[in-house]
Amino acid sequence: MTRRPRAAVILAAGQGTRMKSALAKPLHAVGGRAMLDWSLDLARAAGAERVVTIWGAHSPAVRERAEAAGALTALQDPPLGTGHAVQQAQEALEGFEGDVVVLYADTPLIRAETVEAVFAALDDAAVAVLGFEPDAPGGYGRLIESAPGVLDAIVEAKDASDAQRAVRLCNSGVMACWSETLWGWLSRLTNDNAKGEYYLTDIVALARGDGLQARTVRADASEVLGVNDRADLAAAEAAFQTRRRAEAMAAGVTLTAPETVWFSHDTQIAADVEIEPHVVFGPGVTIASGARIRAFSHLEGARVGEACEVGPYARLRPGAVLETGAKIGNFVEVKKSRLGAGAKANHLAYIGDSDVGAKANIGAGTITCNYDGYFKHRTVIGEGAFIGSNSSLVAPVTIGRGAMTGSGAVITSDVPDDALGLARARQETKPGWAARFRAAMSAKKSKATE
Repeated sequence: MTRRPRAAVILAAGQGTRMKSALAKPLHAVGGRAMLDWSLDLARAAGAERVVTIWGAHSPAVRERAEAAGALTALQDPPLGTGHAVQQAQEALEGFEGDVVVLYADTPLIRAETVEAVFAALDDAAVAVLGFEPDAPGGYGRLIESAPGVLDAIVEAKDASDAQRAVRLCNSGVMACWSETLWGWLSRLTNDNAKGEYYLTDIVALARGDGLQARTVRADASEVLGVNDRADLAAAEAAFQTRRRAEAMAAGVTLTAPETVWFSHDTQIAADVEIEPHVVFGPGVTIASGARIRAFSHLEGARVGEACEVGPYARLRPGAVLETGAKIGNFVEVKKSRLGAGAKANHLAYIGDSDVGAKANIGAGTITCNYDGYFKHRTVIGEGAFIGSNSSLVAPVTIGRGAMTGSGAVITSDVPDDALGLARARQETKPGWAARFRAAMSAKKSKATE
């Protein structure tokens, strides 16, 4: 069977008042990514060739974000319910003939294969609804089936009979319809209810009244978790992290204490990577096979090569690149710098805006002084160079291949290949001075206490 064209309508016009935030609810993040972005990518991953985001007058930032991502947008003002919201997409979808799915910008964890199953249910039905079985069905609308997968009605909890409330299959809100029937049904919706709103769920009754079939598709409750307040946001984050940890371990990544490792939406980790407890991955991190990320490290915008070691207590900031076998130890921070193969900075160093050659060694307490208060400057450290402990490299500066700097040096000029750079005052030793000082001070103290 030839697959029909697909479109998606993303509802993102809700007020989100329970978030108690100046930031529009769809722009709050799960896994380091705005919930709206999750929904936009989901629509595309499910094969939608047109994506329309419904936004509210209170949140122009939602429209801007959606349009920047290439989606069409439509305004719902005033908000008159979910059916009214979907109706606003009609102009943007003018001329479209195919299947339309309704998604939500506050439900970030639905998988593309789940939406694929909803679309597939339209092969022999005019409406398909995604359901789930929560631990506590409570106020969720119930999906009433005449047989498994055959939907007769959606009944709101407040309108349900005791028998209907005993049904555990609940409405997630995600629904797909034929475009040929959708707009006609939306035009027939009424707001004859307590809230005076037009409900998308009433489409099922209209379809059944027209003699057309409706289907149910099931998803895990954690997948359709919606976000209404900060507690829900935390629950969605926890669900994402649980899923991502399981995926990482299934792909061959060792997590010593999985519950303490935090991933971003785009974290890429190859097989045979070992991650110790309490590691946080911000956006934009790639870890190659054989690397070891030790405890209490934080990585963001970084690329770690094969067989590298990071941490414990290390921080890789955006632009950090570690090539094969490089090592970053405890209390070392790297920003916008490349460390060549086998290069090492084992402890207590800051490496910023730098190029560090292969097998170079950065001593404890070394810092690259990259900022002059107005501009950033680069430091270049050659292959096999040895930077003595407590060196300050004042950029722009180049330390040559195989060169060395003495401990405590403040290097302000280039050091040629294989040269030694020294920049410190000559030591002066005064024999017996310390003993004389102690005697004098002790006598002074004794006199002061008489």
